Amino acid sequence: MTYTTQLDAARKGIITKEMEIVADKEMMDVEELRELIAQGKVVIPANKNHKSLSPEGIGKGLKTKINVNLGISRDCKDIDRELEKVKTAIEMKAEAIMDLSNYGKTREFREKVVEISPAMIGSVPMYDAVGFTETALVKITEEQFLQVIEQHAKDGVDFMTIHAGLTKEIGDRIAKDKRLTHIVSRGGSLLFGWMYMNNKENPMLTNFDKILDICEKYDVTLSLGDACRPGSIADATDYAQIQELINLGELTKRAWERNVQVMIEGPGHMAINEIEANVMLEKKLCHEAPFYVLGPLVTDVAPGYDHITSAIGGALAASKGVDFLCYVTPAEHLRLPDLNDMKEGIVATKIAAHAGDIAKGIKGAREWDNAMSKARADLDWATMFELALDPEKPRKYRDSSKPEHEDSCTMCGKMCALRTVNKIFNGEEVDLVFD
Repeated sequence: MTYTTQLDAARKGIITKEMEIVADKEMMDVEELRELIAQGKVVIPANKNHKSLSPEGIGKGLKTKINVNLGISRDCKDIDRELEKVKTAIEMKAEAIMDLSNYGKTREFREKVVEISPAMIGSVPMYDAVGFTETALVKITEEQFLQVIEQHAKDGVDFMTIHAGLTKEIGDRIAKDKRLTHIVSRGGSLLFGWMYMNNKENPMLTNFDKILDICEKYDVTLSLGDACRPGSIADATDYAQIQELINLGELTKRAWERNVQVMIEGPGHMAINEIEANVMLEKKLCHEAPFYVLGPLVTDVAPGYDHITSAIGGALAASKGVDFLCYVTPAEHLRLPDLNDMKEGIVATKIAAHAGDIAKGIKGAREWDNAMSKARADLDWATMFELALDPEKPRKYRDSSKPEHEDSCTMCGKMCALRTVNKIFNGEEVDLVFD
C-alpha cells in the first residue's frame, strides 16, 4: 500500500521505518505511536529529500524536543562559521535546527545543512523571499512566494513556518489597539508590510491550498506560525494572539484533510501565571496538535540572560503539555548568537525540556535523575560526569579546584555530608581533625 505522508500512512494503518525508529527512541509501542500520528497529536517531520535524517517525533507522550536557530544574515554572512555552529548543535544532540538565513547564499547554506544533519531541519521561507526574488518586498508576487516555499521543500526542509493565521482584520486591530511591541515576528512583520503596502489579504492564507499541495508532495510538516506572538509580557494573551490561534485551529483541520502534518507555534513573552492557560487554549483550539514555543520568556528586563528567563518559562510550559521548545540564547534581542551563546542556549533549553519531561512522567526521564543521585551519594565523580547533561563544564569546575580528599570537594572538604554518612554506614569513625 502506498502513502504520501507520515500522516497518510498512519491513517492507513501503515508502520513506516520512521515510526519504527521514533518508537524505539521513545521506548514506545509502535502501534500506539502510529495511532497518535493518525490523530494529529504527534508529528514526525521527515522530508522525503532529507536523506541524512534520524527521525524524531514531536507531540503527546514523547520527550520534549528542542530546536536551535541558526543562519546567515547581512551583518553575519560567514557560512563556515554558521556550519561550525550546526556541527556543534548536532554534537550536543539538538533534535532540530532551523535555518533562518535571510541574506546572500541562503540555498547553498541550506543544502549543506540538510546534507550533514541527522537533526530535522526547519525554515521560514518568508525570510528568504526578498533574496530569492531579488526584488522589493512590495513587488513580490504571490506566485513567487509559492516558488520560495517549493524550493525549500525540494531542498529537503522537514518543517516550515508559515504565517497563514494573520489576517488583514487582525492587522487592523493591532494598529488600532497600539500593542506595546506591535508585531515582533520577523516573518509576520514582513507579511504585514506586504499586505498593507499592497492592500491585499495574507497571501499565505489565500494560497493555503497550494501550500498544502507542496507539503503533501514532499511530506513537509507545517509549523503554523504565530505572527502575533507577544514580544512583551504586556501583549500576552491579547485579542490578536488569541484570534490568530483560533485561525490556526481552522487551518489545522484543513491541513489534516490533505494528510499534511501540523504543529502550532506559540509565544513568546508571557508572565509565568499565564503559561498554563495558554497551553490549554492551544490544545483546545488546535485539536491537540503538537505545540512549539519560543520560551516563553517570563520577564522582559534581563537582556544578556534571556536563556534563563526562557528556560524558566519553557520548563513550566513543557510540564503543562508543550511538546517542542525553541532555544533562546544570552544574545537574544542583542545580536546574532556566537558559538558560546549557542551552547549556553542549548544547555538551558535542554534543562527546561527535561524538567518538563519529569513532570509529564515521560518514560526514562526520572531514571536519569535517580542515576545521577546515586552517583552523588557514592561520591562517584566519573559517573556523575558521564551522566551530566553537559559533561565538559562540571569536569572543568572539578579540575579547577582540587580537594585534599578525592571523596569530597573544596566547598565542604572533610565536612561533606555524604562523605560523613557513608563513613558511618560503613562502620568507620568520623574524625574531622586527624582523618
